[in-house]
Amino acid sequence: MNLSFYIARRYLFSKKKHNAVNIISGISVCGVALATLAMVCTLSVFNGFQDMVAGFFTAFDPQLKITVREGKVFLPDEPALQQVRALPEVEVWTETLEENAMVQYKDRQVMAVIKGVDDNFEQLTSIDSLLYGTGQFVLKDNIVDYGFLGIELMSQLGTGIQFVDPLQVYAPRRNVRVNLANPSAAFNREYLFSPGAVFVVNQEKYDAHYIVPSLSFARRLFDYDREVSAVELKLKPDADTEAVRRHISELLGARFVVQNRYEQQADVFRIMEIEKLISYLFLTFILVIACFNVIGSLSMLILDKREDVVTLRNLGADDRLIVRIFLFEGRLISVFGAVAGILLGVLLCWAQQHFGFISLGGGGGAFVVDAYPVSVHVTDILLVFVTVLVVGFLSVWYPVRYLSRRLLK
Repeated sequence: MNLSFYIARRYLFSKKKHNAVNIISGISVCGVALATLAMVCTLSVFNGFQDMVAGFFTAFDPQLKITVREGKVFLPDEPALQQVRALPEVEVWTETLEENAMVQYKDRQVMAVIKGVDDNFEQLTSIDSLLYGTGQFVLKDNIVDYGFLGIELMSQLGTGIQFVDPLQVYAPRRNVRVNLANPSAAFNREYLFSPGAVFVVNQEKYDAHYIVPSLSFARRLFDYDREVSAVELKLKPDADTEAVRRHISELLGARFVVQNRYEQQADVFRIMEIEKLISYLFLTFILVIACFNVIGSLSMLILDKREDVVTLRNLGADDRLIVRIFLFEGRLISVFGAVAGILLGVLLCWAQQHFGFISLGGGGGAFVVDAYPVSVHVTDILLVFVTVLVVGFLSVWYPVRYLSRRLLK
């Protein structure tokens, strides 16, 4: 065993001449442990919210989405796309047409996103689990078209879940000049009736702006024949999503963009990652402050062990060996603090996952979840551990060398 490490370990656990040194050493370990615990819990809470948001999007977004890189629409029967459709990993293929339109209900008007979908859209996503009301996911019958509104959009229009009067949907006609004498002639007008249900994704992007009718309704409204704005795919359970995405990208070439669920919501997750990074940097700064306790503990230990240092020098120890003893002392404090903080942080996260004792407040369904969601990721644990060690090791390097020269002469 390394001599300097062995002596440092003995110093850490042995009783000092002054009891205050033991107390300050314990406080140093606790300070590093608390900072480490805060980092583990904070990053885990961000992971929990991220996973929760991803779960909401998962219920509405497809596994893979194919869009055209330039322009809005394309024909889904192109040879390259038919090759994709024939892939054995593809379980559900559905076509969608998405465009903005003005929606009117009685005296209220709002701009909304019309997303026309195929009849098999229910197989692609879990939209049936998002419906609120007595209606089923039926897009049309022989007489009328039905439109599923987001719950916030329903509130803006004042329709209620079950409305009698149809929604009037307006969209500008393609390649038609506006006649100032009769401007309404430049718009298509279609009607959507109530299906007896609305969808609740718990994300403003969808709940406040989207209406889901049939694909044929959207094509009729926007003056398209066979064009689509996207092809959405659901893969078989044993398929590797990322590998299939890369393979489809190679088949389609640069003209098309193939996105997974996270890429479809890149802006949302990018903001969450930035918030997580800022929190990590802020907590790292707190860790640096906590390491000042370690410096204070080492300075008192050096003073306490002056006689031992004299004895070691008489036995032939050089200054490098003595400096390494106190460097190891500081590093051991950082290691023990990191391990203790990580263990306590993981334990606290486990308790929150199973018992939810830290609530979001309000109660009564005011929030999507009642307690703070947490998710412990191994990569975050490793990041925290490495951060604590690096900060701890660097924070004691210069002070130990300086104090050793000044106090051990």
